[in-house]
Order: sequence, then structure tokens, then C-alpha cells
Amino acid sequence: MITVLGCVVNEHNIWLVLVAAMVCAFGSWAVICLFERAARTKGMQRAGWHFLTAVAAGAGIWCTHFIAMLAYEPGAPVTFDPVLTILSLLIAIVGTGAGSVFAASGLTRFAPALGGAITGMAIAVMHYTGMMAYRVQGTIGWDMGYLIASIVLSVGLSAAAFHLVMRKSSRGHRYMSASVLLLAIVTLHFTGMTAFQVTPMLIDDGFSNPAAMQALALAVAIVALVIVGAGLASYLIDDSARSESLDRLRHMALNDTLTGLPNRASFADRLDHEIDLASETGGKVVLIGIDLNKFKDVNDLRGHGVGDMMLRVLGERLFGLTKEGEFVARTGGDEFAAVQRYVDQATLEDFLDRLEEALFAPIVGHDFEIIPGASLGVAFYPDNADSREILINNADLAMYRAKANVAHNVCYYDQSMDDVVRARRTLANDLRAAIENNELDVYYQVQTSISTNQIRGFEALLRWKHPEHGFIPPSDFIPLAEENGLILQLGEWVLREACARAASWKPPYKVAVNLSPAQFVHADLTKLIIEVLMATGLPANRLELELTESTIFQDKERSFSVLRQIKALGVNIALDDFGTGYSSLEMLRSFPFDKIKLDRSFISEAEESLQAKSIIRAVLALGKSLDIPILAEGIETEGQLSLLGDEGCDEAQGYLLGRPIPIEQLLETGKISLIEAGAGRQLPRPGQSALVADGDQDQTSRTA
Repeated sequence: MITVLGCVVNEHNIWLVLVAAMVCAFGSWAVICLFERAARTKGMQRAGWHFLTAVAAGAGIWCTHFIAMLAYEPGAPVTFDPVLTILSLLIAIVGTGAGSVFAASGLTRFAPALGGAITGMAIAVMHYTGMMAYRVQGTIGWDMGYLIASIVLSVGLSAAAFHLVMRKSSRGHRYMSASVLLLAIVTLHFTGMTAFQVTPMLIDDGFSNPAAMQALALAVAIVALVIVGAGLASYLIDDSARSESLDRLRHMALNDTLTGLPNRASFADRLDHEIDLASETGGKVVLIGIDLNKFKDVNDLRGHGVGDMMLRVLGERLFGLTKEGEFVARTGGDEFAAVQRYVDQATLEDFLDRLEEALFAPIVGHDFEIIPGASLGVAFYPDNADSREILINNADLAMYRAKANVAHNVCYYDQSMDDVVRARRTLANDLRAAIENNELDVYYQVQTSISTNQIRGFEALLRWKHPEHGFIPPSDFIPLAEENGLILQLGEWVLREACARAASWKPPYKVAVNLSPAQFVHADLTKLIIEVLMATGLPANRLELELTESTIFQDKERSFSVLRQIKALGVNIALDDFGTGYSSLEMLRSFPFDKIKLDRSFISEAEESLQAKSIIRAVLALGKSLDIPILAEGIETEGQLSLLGDEGCDEAQGYLLGRPIPIEQLLETGKISLIEAGAGRQLPRPGQSALVADGDQDQTSRTA
């Protein structure tokens, strides 16, 4: 016989004591982990974790008690009352569950200790209920001192264990709490068993089967380990899932979901770090602002799916090209930024070369090929800026200079850029205000038959008179409108204005309106034209839309489809600036244009250049063979007009025949007058529907 903490244990059963200790230690660790998780959650999740805590704690504590009981050597045959044995298990589960719920409730600052005390009391009640189920052939006695001490130790140590786990006073708080809970269970059992005294009564044929008891103990231990292990596995699986979710959320917070590159937040953190490092070491930081060229055109022409694919491909390329000390992030829709610790100019040039190679390499799809291209602006810290905000702003200024300079993809910041770019940004803001305040106007330039000198129509031309700078050339403000997303609004307003004015002209001349590439790729162009014609009452055959060869060539199949829809309405289509773009004969063969406008560059040289004269003669012959009228632009001298007349040109337009003038001056010339129904017509503001401006117009006039 061996005495363990005052308990008599058969030397053959010492392994059962070790098994009980292992189950108790494993169960204590699982209980602390599960309880801590329950305390950190809410709602149904908390209820679930409390349930797992109760089951794991009850099973571990009860099995420790039961196995240790089987290791006890009373010196007489032993049996167990099944009802009380099962009751003791239920007490362990319910009692520890109630204790963990109260400990995590936060009702008072002593709730963890009180909840632990409830758990300790449940352990004690479970133990002594189990002892009542213990049937031995002999007289049972109790040492009340040890009995009370066992209960006090159980309650006190359990309260300390739950108090420690909720305080989280150190990194090893779980290990400390689990050790204290283990001590509470062990001291309760062995102190309680020391209080338990048996005087055997020898009865014939009364015996216990030691092998059966040992097998039962082993089975109970295995079941306990399975239950406790299941609870701990749930904890570990949830912990792993939480860790993965946190990693995923952290990645989503710091990286762009489309390209996988670091996002604006990561870029700001990295740039701050590099600036701080450069300030400490006396080094330099290079910031490179990157803006894709014509990305909006890709979205409009190919769709957003192709645009997203393009960004993903560029993201993969940029991610794979960085070396130590280099960083690339996506900071906006089509904007990227790169950071490099400056070593020398050669290293910077190598980085820029790699960026250009990635950004300009073709992207091939199933039925298309895109050459993305980009503009890059370079600024240095601390040479060009003393803070992150100024550095970013100066890199942007350099990037916008590169975007405006078709000869260079990369531009370095210098001080002179500030004034130029600031003035350009101010002008863009003024243009936006001009649209909102109805400060724009449409001028009209006459188009004349060369053979009869009769007016054939007028071209509508947008003009902007700035309140401070006077007239701003269209060559200045149209690119601004394209860069700042205003071109669609401007184009729609010019179309509405021109059609509304022309509807009231007498005689009913045609009006020609230019379409920008951005308007032409707009999905609702045909719908817009129908709505404008109906709203203004202008017959479709009096509207002529002009577009350039390059606009059509971007996507010929789609372009011709849109043109056929527009032409089916009765609207005339003119090919503008012929001779300066692709000048594809196949284009003329594929679509029956109503007019070809010969570019002014040929007319200006016609009197001096035999080559220019030959080209004019060839274009006029081509027009006659295809039965397409030719209009020559830029007529400024009588000699040019006479030459075109001799060659059989149909129409002419230029300063010689009439400069672009506002509608008021056009009326004064007497070339047109206004019919009575249109004399008081209220014209729409830019961006305002003509249906609103013409609410009183007779519905019968709104037909195409």
C-alpha cells in the first residue's frame, strides 16, 4: 500500500492516480481556454462557449474524481450507486456552467472570483455526492477538519483561478490560472479522501474485481479525454479561424482587392516610414506618381470588365518588379504610386525603366490588344518638399506635366511647374463654374455652296468668354473638359443648344454639331439624339453630326453600328478632318457618309504646293466617284475659293465666307430670321434638359 496526500492507494493502482492527474491537468487547461473565449464573445456564441466550458469542466472534474476513487484502497469490497454517480456528474456540469456564466457576467468587479467560488463549491458538492454513491462493506467515518478544509481549498483556489484569468495580468495568465484550478481539484479530492475513513467488515463471498475496476477507470479516462479534447479542439479551430479572418481583414484593409497591390493606407504608412528614415539618416526618398493614359476610354470603349482586367494585369506586373527599398501601391481608380530609397541617379533610372516597361507592354485579350501607357511624375524628399503632403502634391504636378507632354512619359518636378499647373487647375474650376452659371455660348459659322454661293447650313462651335481672361480658345478648354470629366456635359449642352436654336430658323438650314470621342463611345448616344430632337422639335434631316476618322478607328465595328442607328433616324453624318487621320478607303466603303470635310491644312497650302493641290484634286475625285459631297474647311482667300470652284468642290467654310459669330449677330446679318413659334424660346442651361426649359412648347413640334 502507498499513501498519497494522506490517502491509501494500492501500489498496483498508482498508474490510475497518474491518469487522474493527467485528465485533471488537461481538463483544467481546456476549461480556462474555453471560459476565456466565452468571456470575449456575446450572444449565442457566448452561450455556446459556456456550454462547452460546462461540459469540459464537468467531465474533466468528475472523471478525475471517479478514477481517483477507483485507485483508493479501502480494504473491503466496493460498489457504486448508479443514481448518485450520475447525479454527481450532472452537478459537476451544471455547477461549473453556472460558475463560468456568473464569472463572465461583469455584474460586479468581483464577478470572476464569485463565479470561481461557485465552481469550487460545485466541485465540492460533486465530490461528496460521489462519495455518497461509494458503497463499501464497512463502517464509514469522516474527519470534519479535513472535510471543511477540502471545501475551503476548493472554493478559494477556484475563485483565484477565475480571477487570474480575467485579470490577464501577464502573458502566462492562462497557465497560471489552469495550474491554480488543477490545484483546487486535486487538493479537494485528496484532502476529502483523507477525511474519509473506512473500517472494513469481513463478509463471506464479498469481493471486488480489481481488473474490472481498472478497466472501468481506463474507459472513464478515455471518455473524459475525448470530451475535453473535443472542447479544446473547438477552441483551437475557432482560434485558427479567427486568426485567418484577422489576417484576411488585415490584408483587405492594407491591400487593394482588385490588383492585390498595397492600397492608399499602406502607401501613406510606407511613405511616412521612408521619410522618417531619410530624416534620421540624411538620405533621400523618391516619390513617383503614376496615372494611366486614357483608362476612361478603355472603360467606355471596351467595358468595365476589360478595364478591371487591365488593372489586374498591371498590378501583377508592378508587384513583381520591385526590389529592396522599392514600393508600389494603387492609390486610386487609375492611379498608382511608387516609392524608392534614393541611392543614385542610375538606380532611379533603372526603377523608372522597369516601371515604364510594365506600364507600356501590350495587354492582349481574346479579340483585342491594349497598350496601356502612363504618365509618371517624380519628386524628391527633402529636395522638393519637407512634408508628405507637399511631396505627394509635387509628384502629382510633375505627373500632370508628363501627361500634357506627349513626347515624354516621365517628368521631374521643378518649381516652375507650380504656377503653370495651378493656373490650369484654376481654369478647370472656372470651366466647371461656367457650366453651372450658363456662361458658355454657341457661335455659328456659315457653310456655303461654291457653285451657287447659297447658304447650305451653319456649324455650331462652342465658345467661352472668361470674366477675367476674355475668350479662352477651344484648344485650351476642350482638353481641360476631357481631363476633368466635363466633356459629356458640354457636348450634350451644345447639341441641345444648337438644335433648339436651329428649330426656330427661317429658312430651315442645317446645323452641324461636332461629336467628341467621349460622346461617341457613350452607350446612350442614339437615345440622347432622339430625346434632343423630340425635345427641340428639330427635324432629323436638319441635324448633321461631325466626327473624325480617329474617333471611328478606335473600334470600327461598334462605331459603324452606332452610326447606322443614328443615320436610320434621318440624321446626316459628316466625316471631319479628312486627310489628317487614318484616311482609310475601307472606311468610306463601309459606311455611306453624307459629307466629307477636307481638312484646312491642305487648303492653306493649295496655292503654293503642287502636292497639296494634287491631294485636293484626288479627294474631290474620290467624293464624286462615291457620290459624297466634299466641304473644304479653312477658306481664307479668293484664290483658294477659286481653285476649289475650278476643281468642282461642293461646299466651303472659312473666314473668307464668314467667321463664327453668336446667334444675335447672325440674326443681324439677315442670313436667317426666327419663325414666330421659336422667337421667345427659352434655351436650357448646360446639364439641364430641354424638356424642362421648353415646358410650354406644343407637343406636335417635338417630332424627329
